[in-house]
Amino acid sequence: MLSENIKKGVERAPNRSLLFALGLTEEEMSRPLVGIVSSWNEVVPGHMHLDKIAEAVKTGVLAAGGTPIIFPAIAVCDGIAMGHVGMKYSLVTRDLIADSTEAMAIAHQFDGLVMIPNCDKNVPGLLMAAARVNVPTIFVSGGPMLAGHLKDGRRTCLSHMFEAVGAYHAGKLDEKGVLDYEENACPSCGSCSGMYTANSMNCLTEAIGMALRGNGTIPAPYSARIRLAKHAGMQIMELIRKNIRPRDIMTAEAFQNAETVDMALGCSTNTMLHLPAIAHEAGVEISLDHANEISAATPNLCHLAPAGDTFMEDLDRAGGVYAVMKELTKKNLLHTNLMTCTGKTVAENLEGVRNLDETLIRPIDNPYSATGGIKVLKGNLAPDGCVVKQSAVAPEMMHHQGPARVFDSEDDAIAAIYAQKITAGDVIIIRYEGPKGGPGMREMLNPTSAICGMGLGSSVALITDGRFSGATRGASIGHVSPEAASGGNIALVQEGDQIKIDIPEGRIELLVSDEELAKRRATWVCPEPRVKTGYLARYARLVSSADKGAILN
Repeated sequence: MLSENIKKGVERAPNRSLLFALGLTEEEMSRPLVGIVSSWNEVVPGHMHLDKIAEAVKTGVLAAGGTPIIFPAIAVCDGIAMGHVGMKYSLVTRDLIADSTEAMAIAHQFDGLVMIPNCDKNVPGLLMAAARVNVPTIFVSGGPMLAGHLKDGRRTCLSHMFEAVGAYHAGKLDEKGVLDYEENACPSCGSCSGMYTANSMNCLTEAIGMALRGNGTIPAPYSARIRLAKHAGMQIMELIRKNIRPRDIMTAEAFQNAETVDMALGCSTNTMLHLPAIAHEAGVEISLDHANEISAATPNLCHLAPAGDTFMEDLDRAGGVYAVMKELTKKNLLHTNLMTCTGKTVAENLEGVRNLDETLIRPIDNPYSATGGIKVLKGNLAPDGCVVKQSAVAPEMMHHQGPARVFDSEDDAIAAIYAQKITAGDVIIIRYEGPKGGPGMREMLNPTSAICGMGLGSSVALITDGRFSGATRGASIGHVSPEAASGGNIALVQEGDQIKIDIPEGRIELLVSDEELAKRRATWVCPEPRVKTGYLARYARLVSSADKGAILN
């Protein structure tokens, strides 16, 4: 056991003295030490209940003969951080979480780890740490929030809340109507109730084999979530006994499974940042081109919010992630001989699983579309690629051409949208918001929600080197690479330039000649960095481009 490095032999008497200081008994020290990485805090709704999850995990570890020891991980609420400087600190926490968890796990020589994440960067950050540390590890998340209900009985969620602000600025909703959403959109603890980034990543922990069945979908307030946590605590002891480690589970084929389930579920575009970053830590390289290959072969089976009007609790009732995976096996779209954290293969896990609601999880022969929920576009505007959630794009926007409306920050763009200076047909360009230029690659939920809330979702496109919340819908194209701050062609776009978007063909073009672009490049000067001190400045110096997962070099 790794923990023998801190508790065996006379030489380790000083180490043991500090374990005694914790109140541990000799009996507890003789057992495997299990680190429980709890992301509990009192500022993130998705994390406010994780203390209860952690206590349930401890119960499971104790029941199975281990010694549980809790230590913390940070988490940011993207919704609270949205629309101001705080959003610059969202993506960057992914690497802080991975680094700090690595440090704690190795410094204290835990024999196994139970990761308790829930929200957007917390899940991938802990998956990155799991791959890095590579001791037996299992995930049990906090689970999704329940859908809200407006006073008239309509179901609602956070994406509706953001769009309500746009509707207010368009004169379509009064303050009383906004208040109705404000008080009812987020009715419980948990990660926000649609197929946003947090729930996308929690679902993919099942698909990749690092979490037990139901981890992505069992609602946060349900007692079944506590039982799941107890079972995860028990199962980590089995993984320790069998020495099944994250890199035994997170293989190249497992990442292919995760991307396939991603496409079938219609997950957030942020998965195109996180999966490559997690894979990199596991010694696996995946590219955006690979994502398009998988998307082309994978039918889209689910339209949860923001693509549709159903929510995570509905997916759970329909059979959850395993029911989606079962549909995919009917066309042999998954690798089913892979080891998972259950100690069984994917095929064994899916035995007896049924799709309990074919209106929510479409059968494989009757999908929403023949291709996956995410599409990677390339062209002279994004030579290295950009990403769109095509399952949430209005049909009339799958092909679009219009004049560029150019903004060098999200703040300038949102002011123009609210001032009703954007008209049908426009293509909004928001640049210098990438990983390096932001720095921190802010999510653009405010402008995209404003566009949809003002009734322009089927006539206006938005293109950015920043990124989008999983709650975004519409022709919202992000992760443009190379980004503006690195001299990408998005930096050369001028007001009124024609932009052509062809989502089915995977093309995005700035309709300006190579000669003209060369002239513009000759006079282009990169703006001064927006942040010159602190963590963000260090991050900007180290971060790679979005097409590489915004990993730190």
